[in-house]
Amino acid sequence: MITGKQRSYLKSLAHKIEPVVMIGRQGVTDAIIKGMDDYLTAHELMKVKLSDKEMDAQEVCSMLAVKLDAEFVQAIGHKFVLYRMAANPEKRKIVLPEAKARG
Repeated sequence: MITGKQRSYLKSLAHKIEPVVMIGRQGVTDAIIKGMDDYLTAHELMKVKLSDKEMDAQEVCSMLAVKLDAEFVQAIGHKFVLYRMAANPEKRKIVLPEAKARG
């Protein structure tokens, strides 16, 4: 689980990137999930755009976060951002701010 400070940091990084996946009328297919999984493994952070205006970005993002074992970062309009830390510390591209210990 990421903290508010870490989420803010990821939002600032996501602001600079373009959507790499577009989900259309067919919805979330197995091929889309596989592609997103591969992309998150390689890049850790991704922006997704929904081209079907009937879809709710928050709902789709929450569902994909569970399926991909990723973190919801933000949803704005028809775009959303997911983050998944690389399992191998040597392959991590994003260094999150430290979480403060609660006392």
